[in-house]
Amino acid sequence: MTFPPPGAGPRAVHPCAAQTGAAAADPASQAGPLPAAFEAFLAAFETFLAAERGFSGHTVRAYLGDARSLLAHAWQAGAAGPDDVGIGLIRGWLAGQHASGQARSTLARRSAAVRTFTAFGHRRGWLAADPGLLLGTLKTRRGIPHVAAAGDMAAVLGQAAAHAGESATTLRDAAVLELLYATGIRVAELCGLDLRDVDPQRSTVRVLGKGRKQRTVPVGVPALRAVDRWCNAGRPVLVNGRSGPALFLGARGGRLDPRVVRRIVHAALAAVPEAPDSGPHGLRHAAATHLLEGGADLRSVQEILGHASLATTQIYTHVSPERLIGSYRQAHPRA
Repeated sequence: MTFPPPGAGPRAVHPCAAQTGAAAADPASQAGPLPAAFEAFLAAFETFLAAERGFSGHTVRAYLGDARSLLAHAWQAGAAGPDDVGIGLIRGWLAGQHASGQARSTLARRSAAVRTFTAFGHRRGWLAADPGLLLGTLKTRRGIPHVAAAGDMAAVLGQAAAHAGESATTLRDAAVLELLYATGIRVAELCGLDLRDVDPQRSTVRVLGKGRKQRTVPVGVPALRAVDRWCNAGRPVLVNGRSGPALFLGARGGRLDPRVVRRIVHAALAAVPEAPDSGPHGLRHAAATHLLEGGADLRSVQEILGHASLATTQIYTHVSPERLIGSYRQAHPRA
């Protein structure tokens, strides 16, 4: 593989050069053409993320956008090829992101993407050394999420069930809400479910999670009933040649899109004034929190949520003050 010599090519008029501030820090805004060596590097990285690491399409796009943004910055700084990307260039790129006002969580995500990118390049021989090893890990502050109370969730699901008989889509929406809250699965996991993944006899759902790892999640009776009503009375109305084995279908018969699920959840929560506005991830938070409040142990919640590390579950969930006080009064001899 040959790299263009320094100064060659259209770098002086590259579209990225005219961008400043937040726009320049956004990977999507730096998607202009790069030298062939850089594009080949990115194409191989995309294949690695999708085929070898098994990342979701969303994660692949995010990591690829970060890598492209870094290489665009490197090219503008005079890098002739991938091997010119060193720790100084990486830190300069991140400094520009910080100066443009990017959140700490965004910077942490982009740092992680770059470390994956440089480690991949070093293993493939495109980088003589791995500069990502010299990049520190940015600590992020994660606040306690505002979770809908169990009573609010009962009201949300009750309203959805009350309207479920109006059309095929309302039957679907009620089943989607019930299943999200009952299992705590991610929106992408829900949309990826097939008919055979639901086992009513065992009251479980088979889920394909991050890293293409499969797990079995228990499901409650109300959610199973809602799914059964959808499959018997709603799905046959929408099914067509595009449907395949997908459990949940969109209005045109294809597999349900995550964006539609987000609209479903936002609309259902908005119909209950006491419930906080949230999306599918908010129902995941609620499911985990209510499991803990009901006495589930943290290890079981970890398995249900599909977290690789227990530390992630500890951050993801929180114990309500009421349960904390109740546990104290029950356990402490001087309470």
